[in-house]
Amino acid sequence: MKSFLIIGLGRFGHSVARKLCELGNEVLVIDRDADAVQHIAENVTHAIVGDATEAAVLHAAGARNFDCAVVAVASNIENSVLATALLKEEGVPHVIAKARSSLHRLVLQRVGADEIVFPEEEMGVRLARTMSMRTFLDYVSVTDDFSIAELPVPEKWVGKTLIQLNVRAKYGATVLATRPKDSEKLSLHPDPCAPLPAGLVLVMIGTNEDLEKIGLRA
Repeated sequence: MKSFLIIGLGRFGHSVARKLCELGNEVLVIDRDADAVQHIAENVTHAIVGDATEAAVLHAAGARNFDCAVVAVASNIENSVLATALLKEEGVPHVIAKARSSLHRLVLQRVGADEIVFPEEEMGVRLARTMSMRTFLDYVSVTDDFSIAELPVPEKWVGKTLIQLNVRAKYGATVLATRPKDSEKLSLHPDPCAPLPAGLVLVMIGTNEDLEKIGLRA
């Protein structure tokens, strides 16, 4: 289980916070809006009404103890930049910040943001999945319920064939293609009788639930 601190409860922040919690992570949210905090309180580990642009608030919340922080505030650039800078000063190892423009992104980079995104709700769900399950190299929604994911061959699958693994029956997902880890060249008809080597990437399609289960087990 990983721990995440979410700053801001707009659509993006709300989406990320809820999905991270659904995936079994510890999630603390901070927002100035008491109604927004109350609305999500039952769906996250902890929820605080507070101003994340104040160092004392972040310090009291134990920001330094979290694995990752997401600054989901973008409408007010000054607040976004200040919260990002304060989180890095607190010692948060990985800070992801939402930007609204190229200039905003540049300023966030200057104050130490480790990762910058331009998302809304759909991207929030995708980000939550990839943060929680770092085994996936990429995760792209096809519909609301189905996605395509790239997953390095799990260690326990190495040396086994697709026939032996019976991925569709056991896991509910289908292997569409494979590629070497250091290449983008896809093999669209993988040999189901060939043992899977370490370093091979599987391109899989399935329901979000089935892919998440595979990612958590890998």
